[in-house]
Amino acid sequence: MPETIDALVEDLSSRNRAVRRAAKDALVALGPQGIDQLLPYTLDRRPRSPRRDVQSIIERMGDEALPRLREIRREGPGRLRSNALEILVNLGGADALDEIDRRAVERLVRIKILDERPVSVPSEAGRWLAFPADRLDDAVAALGLHDVRPVTTVMGVAAATQATDSLDFQDSQGETQRAYRVFITPEFENWRAKGQIKNWRMLWGNSFLDELDGFRLARELSERCGEAHFYILDPYNSAENWYVARDGHMVRSYGTYDYPQFEGEPLPFEAWHMENADEDEAEEYAEGVPDASTAADSLSVAPGPQLAKYTHGHGWLATTHPDVPNSRFKGALPI
Repeated sequence: MPETIDALVEDLSSRNRAVRRAAKDALVALGPQGIDQLLPYTLDRRPRSPRRDVQSIIERMGDEALPRLREIRREGPGRLRSNALEILVNLGGADALDEIDRRAVERLVRIKILDERPVSVPSEAGRWLAFPADRLDDAVAALGLHDVRPVTTVMGVAAATQATDSLDFQDSQGETQRAYRVFITPEFENWRAKGQIKNWRMLWGNSFLDELDGFRLARELSERCGEAHFYILDPYNSAENWYVARDGHMVRSYGTYDYPQFEGEPLPFEAWHMENADEDEAEEYAEGVPDASTAADSLSVAPGPQLAKYTHGHGWLATTHPDVPNSRFKGALPI
């Protein structure tokens, strides 16, 4: 069989799509008995190596692969233990790990949190809520969040914007429900903010904000926290939005493709831009500030790198349903 597996792995690089597909199906059909010989291929970092194909083949084996991968985690060989861990989490989330591995991951997160400075959140594209940093408990209650646990910013950003951030499940009544995973950033201090509030947190979660309407969530969040904002940077569609809610009501908004683009009265920071615009900027700022990053930097906190001296505490990962903890979400996360 070893010669057969090596030959099938070699076929993964064939120029013939049918040959590649047949090789993948044959390797998956081998099941867990092929894992020991396949897993070393995932260490191959050379260009054009079969590493990614082999990893996806093991993951296609599904739950059948879990026992052998756990044995490798416990017993080795040592060089394969890290890759076995990654595939385990991709297959079943942290729930796929045994108790020793879960405790080890939690311990590593606690250690990393202590010196994770500076941190950064996506600045080129995304959507996020912003709320006063000292209202974290109110935000958790307003948004109905559960299993709120400390994480590094690197881990949180990946969980909320790159990995699986929504999960369909059956509730106790047999109904299909959807749970979401979100990331709440550390506390960021912004002394350029024009209002009285200088310290803010962001909440990231693409599926959560898209499917449950970030504008509505901002209003609900502001009803509990006093003020909340929703921002969108969408370079693919050349679109930007920013939205300010206070005490449950929208007070000002801008949307590239909204009609009208602006709603509500201009805010003080906009008045400054309108009054100080030069000839080239006069038309751009005629009605207000159309740039979401400028609005965020003036009102709360803009995404991107955050200075260490203005970053306080750590981030939090949470889910939106009590029956679906973070450990149920699949996908290995960087720490």
